[in-house]
Amino acid sequence: MAHKQLHVAMLASPGAGHLLPILLLGHRLATHHNLRVTVLAVTATASHSLSQLITSLTTHNHLSVIQIPAADVSGVAPPDAQVILQLCVMMRETIPAIRTTISALDSRPHVLVGDIFAIESCVIAEELGIPKYVFVTGNAWFTALFTYSPVLDKLVVGEYVDQKEPLEIPGCKPVRPEDVTDPLPNRYDETYNVYLDYAVRVTLADGLLINTWEDLEPQSLDALRTNEILRSVVKYKPVYTVGPVNKRYEPELVVLKDGVIEWLDKQPNRSVIYVSFGSGGTMSAEQIKELAWGLELSRQRFVWVVRPPTGHRPDGSFFSDGQSDATFDYLPEGFLTRNKHVGFVVPSWAPQMEILNHTSVAGFLTHCGWNSVLESLTSGVPMIAWPLYAEQKMNAAMLTEELKVAMRPEVSPTEKVVDREQIARMVMNLVEGEEGKAMKMKVDILKDGTDKAISENGSSYLSIYNGNRWIRGIITHGTT
Repeated sequence: MAHKQLHVAMLASPGAGHLLPILLLGHRLATHHNLRVTVLAVTATASHSLSQLITSLTTHNHLSVIQIPAADVSGVAPPDAQVILQLCVMMRETIPAIRTTISALDSRPHVLVGDIFAIESCVIAEELGIPKYVFVTGNAWFTALFTYSPVLDKLVVGEYVDQKEPLEIPGCKPVRPEDVTDPLPNRYDETYNVYLDYAVRVTLADGLLINTWEDLEPQSLDALRTNEILRSVVKYKPVYTVGPVNKRYEPELVVLKDGVIEWLDKQPNRSVIYVSFGSGGTMSAEQIKELAWGLELSRQRFVWVVRPPTGHRPDGSFFSDGQSDATFDYLPEGFLTRNKHVGFVVPSWAPQMEILNHTSVAGFLTHCGWNSVLESLTSGVPMIAWPLYAEQKMNAAMLTEELKVAMRPEVSPTEKVVDREQIARMVMNLVEGEEGKAMKMKVDILKDGTDKAISENGSSYLSIYNGNRWIRGIITHGTT
C-alpha cells in the first residue's frame, strides 16, 4: 500500500483571532509532519501585516494559502449586529465560494479543519466523505461553557447577569455571571440563538482540537473527556490539545523589525509596559484619555498601540483594515511631547510577539484575547487584564484567580471608566511592585510548561504528531 501525501484543508473565518492560529497550526503540520496543508482564509478586509505573515509562512512548499473574499452581508445582517452574528452570517453566505474553491484544488483534501464560525461549512466535508474537525482557538474552559450553553439555556431562569450564584459547568470551575461569554448576557438578542445553534453544531464534528495544553487546564480537559454529563454534551467526541499555537514556536518565520523594536533596544531590562487591545478592541474617548493620564502618572516606560475612539463599542475595530489615524489628536493635549522620552505610541498595529519577547518588556496591559494571552505566557510576561468582548472576561478570570499571573481593574472596563489613578497604581505595581515580581515568577513556571508541551514527546506534540491520535483519522483516508 503506497501512501499519498496527506492533504489537510483548514478553513478560517475573518479576524486575526481565528485566522492567525489556523495559519500557524497549518504551518506546524506542514513543517513538522510533512502534511500538505491548504489554508482557506475568508477575509473581510485587506491587512498589510496579514499579507506579510502569509508570505513568510508560505515559503514552505507544503503550505499554501488561498484568500476567499467574504460575502457581502450588509443586506442580510443588521449593521449594528454583534460581531459574532456578523461572522456567522458572513461564513454561511460564503459557503458557495468555499465549495467552489475546494472543488478547484488539484487534489481533494483528506480532512477539513475549521474554526467555530466555519462549522456550517462542515456540510462540504460531508459531501466529500472526509472527516471534519473543529479547531477551537480559545481555551478548554471556554469550550466547556460554549458546548454546555444549550443545557444552561434550559436551566437558567432570567438573564445570566442577574444570577446570584456562579454558573456550574459539570466538572469545571464555575463561571461568574458577569464573566460569561458574549452573547449570553442578552438572551433576547438574535445572536443568542445563533450562539446556541453553533454550540450544538460544533459537537457534530469528528473531534475538537483546542489551543491549550494539558498542564494549563487539567480540570477542564478532564471534564470534557471524562465527566459523563459534559461528555454526552460533546457527544463523546475526542478532545485533543494542540497548543500553544503561536509564532514563538515557528522559528522559520521572518522576525519583523521596526522602529518600536529599535526603541526597546535602548530601554533598561524589564522596564516597559506594553499596552495593546488586539486587532478589534476599541475604547471610548474618555477611557483613552484616562489611560493616557494613567500611563503618564505611573512614570513607567511604555509602548502603546492606540486606535481612535469608536463610540462605546468594545469590538469596534474588528472588521477594520488595520489603518489608523496617526495624528493622535484624541490623546490629551501635550501627551506625546511630555512623554517622548519614556513612551512610544504606535498607530493601530505593532509586532506583538517580537515586543513581548524583548528583554526590556516587564508587563502587558491586554484585552485578554486568547492569542495575546498565549503570546504573553510563552514570553514569560505578566499581565494587567482588561477584557472587552467575546470570552475575554473568562480569560481574565483564569489569569487573575487561577493562574495568578495577572491583575485586574476593580471595575469592568466595559461597564465603567477605569480612572487614571487606578491605572497608574496597576502599572507601577506590575513593573516594579512586589505583586508584579510574584506574578513574574509564576508566569516563568508556566512558560517552562509551554516549552515542554510543544517540544518533542510533549503533550501537545504527541497530540498533533502521533499517528495514534487524531491524524490517524487522516491516514486512514490517505492510503491507496
